[in-house]
Amino acid sequence: MTSRIAGHLLVDCLLAQGVSHVFGVPGESYLAVLDGFYAQRERIRFVICRQEGGAAFMAEAHGKLTGRPGVCFVTRGPGATNASIGVHTAAQDSTPMVLFVGDVASDQRDREAFQEVDYRAFFGAFGMAKRVERVDSPERLPEYVARAFATALNGRPGPVVLVLPEDMLTQPVPDALQPQPRWQVPAWLPDAGGLARLQALLQAAQRPIVIAGGSSWTPEGARELQAFAEAWQLPVATALRFQDSFDNHHRLYAGDVGIAINPRLAERIRQADLVLALGPRLGEMTTSGYTLLQVPRPQQRLIHVHPGAEELGRVYQPELALCASLPAMAAALAALPAPASVPWRDWTEAAHADYLANLQAQALPGPLDMAAVIGTLQRLLPPDAALCNGAGNFASWAHRFFRYHGLTKGVKTQLAPTNGAMGYGVPAAIACAITSGRVVVALTGDGDFMMTGQELATARQYGARLIVVLVNNGVYGTIRMHQARAYPQRQAGSMLTNPDFVRLAESHGLAGVRVERTEQFEPALRAALARSDSTLIEIMLSEQVITTRSTLEAIETQAAGR
Repeated sequence: MTSRIAGHLLVDCLLAQGVSHVFGVPGESYLAVLDGFYAQRERIRFVICRQEGGAAFMAEAHGKLTGRPGVCFVTRGPGATNASIGVHTAAQDSTPMVLFVGDVASDQRDREAFQEVDYRAFFGAFGMAKRVERVDSPERLPEYVARAFATALNGRPGPVVLVLPEDMLTQPVPDALQPQPRWQVPAWLPDAGGLARLQALLQAAQRPIVIAGGSSWTPEGARELQAFAEAWQLPVATALRFQDSFDNHHRLYAGDVGIAINPRLAERIRQADLVLALGPRLGEMTTSGYTLLQVPRPQQRLIHVHPGAEELGRVYQPELALCASLPAMAAALAALPAPASVPWRDWTEAAHADYLANLQAQALPGPLDMAAVIGTLQRLLPPDAALCNGAGNFASWAHRFFRYHGLTKGVKTQLAPTNGAMGYGVPAAIACAITSGRVVVALTGDGDFMMTGQELATARQYGARLIVVLVNNGVYGTIRMHQARAYPQRQAGSMLTNPDFVRLAESHGLAGVRVERTEQFEPALRAALARSDSTLIEIMLSEQVITTRSTLEAIETQAAGR
């Protein structure tokens, strides 16, 4: 008996994997799937986005939030290439994600048909996707979908691309053909010998430090990491844009190891005799250009724990490599017997003191104090609020001054791209608002916002309530800063002419307010929190206030004197 088509079966497969939200831009290449979403509209929601890059960012953010693959649907050619920014983000951030691409019909393949792309070459090159597959047989859809979810979740999480020929999706399938069951990630346990070696290395250390990060943490795993750190009195730092891996309010927190790292923390890592890296892949930004840890063999003894075996030894040759699921590793560490006393207690207290000292802002010119703005967000936002950002110097104020509540408290509170993708913050905030109902803040810059600001229409369409804090300094701030250092007094290609962001927000149905002085921000934020609809607060910041520590003029003066 046959009473359904492959496009409907695909939706059933998504439901079997526990998918509740799908993000995408519609295309004629997968109309049969859209019809399947209509048929199952009470069980699964297709969120219509305004550009495929925004849709892919939303799916990636959903993957970060839930720990399950975020799902995105796009059409062939331009739709798929637009979505590649989200695939690259998922790859470098180790986020589980599945991108479905509607493709040309099977009988038109390899003729450079309308919008045809070789997706294996495009997404498979340089490891952008963990796997790229084309589903030519409708009877094999359950197999391919189940494998996509398993691949996205297993080991080091990441993105998978499934290509769907248009004619395949309209073919009939037997009623008896059923989806594969929901994939559950197996727990990869650390071996007993490796744990014993880890314990011995810890006991021999004088100046240890933990760097926690990666995308596979769960609330329970984070709590067990905290218990381990407390038992051993270890200072815990967090990798770039994984600051909520450990509660920033905890007395053992040492700060974030990322862009514009606290100089004292950077020096502490260099002086450490043991680095326990739990989860991060130790990329360029987390290692300050591979200088905190020397390549390939660090001066510090390095213990690297990662769920992906291929990551261990890829850049750094550790003293001890352990391939394990992060929650399972944290549980094993929490059960590891700790000594009655440790020789590094003063070292740990000093690390936290350095973090607290770094929260004290330098005096910078102008009527708008960004450190105070972040402090107001900290004071007024509820503990479970999510703070989302894209890429730009504006984000450095959040990284330095915002104290993220950790996953120990039950939910993820930081959504940010470790690959530095501009335009991430607003779509991520929209996805979080739609799916979680929590208070969500998108911290964005003028250049960053204009990459995906059209997704405010998506927020309006789905009743997503968010607060956009837009820092407007009229330049691509990060580029302007580097330009000042390398080519002082020679500004080119970094200036921006912006729209009226308040009126733009109002045209999308948001409340819009412009803030020019520090004291105006708190009333604006309180009003936004009390409002049932979304709000955009535009922060007018001088381009001179280019970093959390210095001005553009000071950077150029120093560079010119070299």
